[in-house]
Amino acid sequence: MAAEPEDHPDVQVFDEIRYIEHLVRTAITRKLPVGLTYPQFEVMNLLSRRGDGITPLAIAKALQMTKSGLTNTLQRLAARKLIHVENCQADGRKKRVWLTGEGRQSYIQSMIAIRPRMESLRDGFTQKEFREALPFLRALRTWLGEMHEAPQSELRKA
Repeated sequence: MAAEPEDHPDVQVFDEIRYIEHLVRTAITRKLPVGLTYPQFEVMNLLSRRGDGITPLAIAKALQMTKSGLTNTLQRLAARKLIHVENCQADGRKKRVWLTGEGRQSYIQSMIAIRPRMESLRDGFTQKEFREALPFLRALRTWLGEMHEAPQSELRKA
Protein backbone atom coordinates (compact mmCIF):
# COMPACT_ATOMS: atom_id res chain seq x y z
CA MET A 1 0.00 0.00 0.00
CA ALA A 2 1.40 3.40 -1.00
CA ALA A 3 2.12 5.94 1.69
CA GLU A 4 -0.43 8.71 2.13
CA PRO A 5 0.91 12.26 1.68
CA GLU A 6 0.33 12.88 5.40
CA ASP A 7 2.80 10.06 6.17
CA HIS A 8 5.72 11.80 4.43
CA PRO A 9 8.12 13.43 6.90
CA ASP A 10 8.37 16.59 4.76
CA VAL A 11 4.59 17.03 4.87
CA GLN A 12 4.60 16.40 8.62
CA VAL A 13 7.34 19.01 9.15
CA PHE A 14 5.33 21.68 7.33
CA ASP A 15 2.19 20.72 9.23
CA GLU A 16 4.07 21.12 12.51
CA ILE A 17 5.50 24.49 11.44
CA ARG A 18 2.00 25.69 10.48
CA TYR A 19 0.54 24.53 13.81
CA ILE A 20 3.38 26.12 15.78
CA GLU A 21 3.01 29.42 13.92
CA HIS A 22 -0.74 29.44 14.56
CA LEU A 23 -0.32 28.67 18.27
CA VAL A 24 2.38 31.33 18.72
CA ARG A 25 0.34 33.94 16.86
CA THR A 26 -2.77 33.12 18.91
CA ALA A 27 -0.91 33.15 22.25
CA ILE A 28 0.70 36.52 21.50
CA THR A 29 -2.48 38.07 20.10
CA ARG A 30 -4.38 37.21 23.29
CA LYS A 31 -1.84 39.13 25.38
CA LEU A 32 -1.62 42.29 23.25
CA PRO A 33 -3.11 45.58 24.45
CA VAL A 34 -6.64 46.17 23.17
CA GLY A 35 -6.66 47.27 19.56
CA LEU A 36 -3.12 46.12 18.75
CA THR A 37 -2.97 43.41 16.07
CA TYR A 38 -0.35 40.73 15.58
CA PRO A 39 1.07 42.33 12.40
CA GLN A 40 1.35 45.65 14.26
CA PHE A 41 3.15 43.89 17.11
CA GLU A 42 5.53 42.27 14.60
CA VAL A 43 6.47 45.71 13.22
CA MET A 44 7.00 47.11 16.71
CA ASN A 45 9.04 44.04 17.69
CA LEU A 46 11.26 44.44 14.62
CA LEU A 47 11.81 48.15 15.31
CA SER A 48 12.62 47.37 18.93
CA ARG A 49 15.08 44.59 18.07
CA ARG A 50 16.80 46.17 15.04
CA GLY A 51 16.51 49.78 16.07
CA ASP A 52 14.55 52.69 14.73
CA GLY A 53 14.95 54.23 11.32
CA ILE A 54 14.29 51.13 9.20
CA THR A 55 12.77 51.68 5.78
CA PRO A 56 9.31 50.28 5.02
CA LEU A 57 10.88 48.09 2.32
CA ALA A 58 13.29 46.56 4.85
CA ILE A 59 10.40 45.94 7.25
CA ALA A 60 8.31 44.32 4.51
CA LYS A 61 11.18 42.03 3.53
CA ALA A 62 12.03 41.09 7.11
CA LEU A 63 8.41 40.28 7.94
CA GLN A 64 7.51 38.78 4.56
CA MET A 65 4.68 41.28 4.15
CA THR A 66 3.31 42.77 0.95
CA LYS A 67 3.86 46.49 0.39
CA SER A 68 0.13 47.19 0.64
CA GLY A 69 -0.23 45.09 3.80
CA LEU A 70 2.68 46.89 5.41
CA THR A 71 1.39 50.30 4.32
CA ASN A 72 -1.93 49.57 6.00
CA THR A 73 -0.19 48.34 9.17
CA LEU A 74 2.08 51.41 9.30
CA GLN A 75 -0.86 53.76 8.76
CA ARG A 76 -2.77 52.15 11.63
CA LEU A 77 0.26 52.30 13.94
CA ALA A 78 0.84 55.96 13.01
CA ALA A 79 -2.84 56.80 13.59
CA ARG A 80 -2.47 55.37 17.12
CA LYS A 81 0.74 57.43 17.54
CA LEU A 82 2.80 54.26 18.13
CA ILE A 83 5.19 54.98 15.26
CA HIS A 84 6.38 58.00 13.35
CA VAL A 85 7.17 57.80 9.62
CA GLU A 86 9.45 60.47 8.18
CA ASN A 87 11.34 61.16 5.00
CA CYS A 88 14.92 59.92 4.90
CA GLN A 89 17.46 62.74 5.33
CA ALA A 90 19.97 61.14 2.92
CA ASP A 91 17.43 60.16 0.25
CA GLY A 92 14.17 62.13 0.19
CA ARG A 93 12.44 59.37 -1.79
CA LYS A 94 12.76 56.87 1.04
CA LYS A 95 10.95 56.90 4.33
CA ARG A 96 12.11 55.76 7.75
CA VAL A 97 10.02 54.34 10.59
CA TRP A 98 10.53 55.17 14.26
CA LEU A 99 8.81 53.96 17.42
CA THR A 100 7.32 56.80 19.45
CA GLY A 101 7.54 56.94 23.24
CA GLU A 102 3.95 55.69 23.36
CA GLY A 103 4.90 52.92 20.91
CA ARG A 104 7.80 51.83 23.09
CA GLN A 105 5.54 51.77 26.12
CA SER A 106 2.93 49.67 24.27
CA TYR A 107 5.66 47.29 23.11
CA ILE A 108 7.02 46.94 26.66
CA GLN A 109 3.50 46.23 27.95
CA SER A 110 3.12 43.54 25.29
CA MET A 111 6.43 41.92 26.21
CA ILE A 112 5.57 41.96 29.93
CA ALA A 113 2.25 40.24 29.14
CA ILE A 114 4.00 37.61 26.97
CA ARG A 115 6.86 36.95 29.40
CA PRO A 116 5.13 34.23 31.49
CA ARG A 117 4.47 32.17 28.34
CA MET A 118 8.09 32.56 27.23
CA GLU A 119 9.35 31.51 30.67
CA SER A 120 7.06 28.48 30.56
CA LEU A 121 8.44 27.61 27.11
CA ARG A 122 12.01 27.85 28.40
CA ASP A 123 11.07 25.61 31.33
CA GLY A 124 9.57 23.04 28.95
CA PHE A 125 12.61 22.67 26.68
CA THR A 126 16.35 22.90 27.18
CA GLN A 127 18.63 25.36 25.45
CA LYS A 128 20.30 22.31 23.89
CA GLU A 129 17.00 21.23 22.30
CA PHE A 130 16.48 24.69 20.83
CA ARG A 131 20.09 24.82 19.53
CA GLU A 132 19.78 21.38 17.93
CA ALA A 133 16.60 22.39 16.08
CA LEU A 134 18.12 25.59 14.65
CA PRO A 135 20.44 24.19 11.92
CA PHE A 136 17.61 22.31 10.19
CA LEU A 137 15.14 25.19 10.54
CA ARG A 138 17.66 27.72 9.21
CA ALA A 139 18.62 25.47 6.29
CA LEU A 140 14.93 24.95 5.45
CA ARG A 141 14.26 28.71 5.61
CA THR A 142 17.28 29.45 3.41
CA TRP A 143 16.25 26.83 0.85
CA LEU A 144 12.67 28.10 0.76
CA GLY A 145 13.91 31.68 0.47
CA GLU A 146 16.06 30.76 -2.52
CA MET A 147 13.11 28.98 -4.14
CA HIS A 148 10.92 32.02 -3.48
CA GLU A 149 13.42 34.36 -5.11
CA ALA A 150 14.13 32.12 -8.13
CA PRO A 151 12.48 33.25 -11.38
CA GLN A 152 9.46 31.16 -12.34
CA SER A 153 11.19 30.00 -15.55
CA GLU A 154 13.96 28.39 -13.45
CA LEU A 155 11.39 26.68 -11.22
CA ARG A 156 9.66 25.13 -14.23
CA LYS A 157 12.97 23.63 -15.40
CA ALA A 158 13.62 22.02 -12.01
